[in-house]
Amino acid sequence: MKISDFKTLHADAGRSFSFLKVITDKGIIGWSEYTGISEIIRRKGLTALIESMLQPLIGKDPREIERITSDLYSMTRQSLSGLNHQAIGAIQNALLDITAKSMEVPVYRLFGGPLRTRIPMYWSHFGTYRLQRSNQIYQKKLIRDLDGMAAHAKDVMEQGYSALKTKIHYFDETRGTGYFPCFGSEPGAPELNLSPSILRTIIHQMTALREAVGDELDLILDLNSNFKADGIIRIARAIEHLNIRWLEVDVFDSDVLRDIRERSPLPIGGCEMLCTAKTYTPFFARRSVDVPLVDVTWNGFLESVKIASVADVFDLNVSPHNFTSYLATQINGHFAAVTPNLELMEFDVDEVPWLSDFFTDPLRIENGYLVLTEKPGWGMDINEQAVRERPASTLVNLA
Repeated sequence: MKISDFKTLHADAGRSFSFLKVITDKGIIGWSEYTGISEIIRRKGLTALIESMLQPLIGKDPREIERITSDLYSMTRQSLSGLNHQAIGAIQNALLDITAKSMEVPVYRLFGGPLRTRIPMYWSHFGTYRLQRSNQIYQKKLIRDLDGMAAHAKDVMEQGYSALKTKIHYFDETRGTGYFPCFGSEPGAPELNLSPSILRTIIHQMTALREAVGDELDLILDLNSNFKADGIIRIARAIEHLNIRWLEVDVFDSDVLRDIRERSPLPIGGCEMLCTAKTYTPFFARRSVDVPLVDVTWNGFLESVKIASVADVFDLNVSPHNFTSYLATQINGHFAAVTPNLELMEFDVDEVPWLSDFFTDPLRIENGYLVLTEKPGWGMDINEQAVRERPASTLVNLA
């Protein structure tokens, strides 16, 4: 079997989703997803890297995944990690899909079989797509105040999810919005100071959610990169009494994150934007994080398994970072199936009504669990016609 061609596709689903198609001379096609947290610039840049790396692979056996991965590492040795590694991850995941399909087994069968085929998930981006985004697109009930957020949290419990993760949301007389200075969506960068008003907003938001759900639902607060270390610690201390499952932060220095963790009364989650086990290891060795997040679409399945194995050495459970579309959910689900030290898997429940049109098979979600099947490969392919009917465009980034 040889790689004969490849193609990249981009779809509009309220935000853009990107897919890689690798074609073989035997008619077996492998798919992966490589959606990122920004839009046009990142999408074009990563696509160009993927295409440039794949061109020399024409004529190679797609089942020689370790050999191909090693060669791609060698090609990018002077600029490892970042987009280069995410490009390798996208290629690797598509090759795994081909390999599993050629053997007529699910990907998780290639790694010793599943420990679980029901994957526990938490509701991510809670409330985000029900604020300033048009509910004409998402067709969700618009949230206009904290009472609306509290009522929505009860919906999460009724649908069987055991936890939710929310960002910082605040409201005025006309609408609610998110707080994201680190992404340039509003003033506050580059200093990223915690103001009294934002601290008060966080306290009121998380208190309203805890009062709404009692002790029946775990709450996770994602601060992204919106504050420096002192602000993160002040927030952790201010909401200590609310029994937060973990406070999620994006900090790239293991010593700084260790200091935050030592001074925080709440468990700390993080590392979601890191690539490679070598990059994660200092965070584990320095005891910098309680819940490491691993993005399987960015790292690639093989590297993600290595990261989880290193985390297990330090008695840490990992959480798949999965904020993208349904193919990525399947890929992360297969990773969760073979990972002994699993915490919870992230999942964006609120999506546009037509998102499922992009895939040949539906997601199976039962009471907050992703249910994997025995279908070969990732368990779903891309409906190219549906993707072509909704091409990606310039869209707003809500992280």
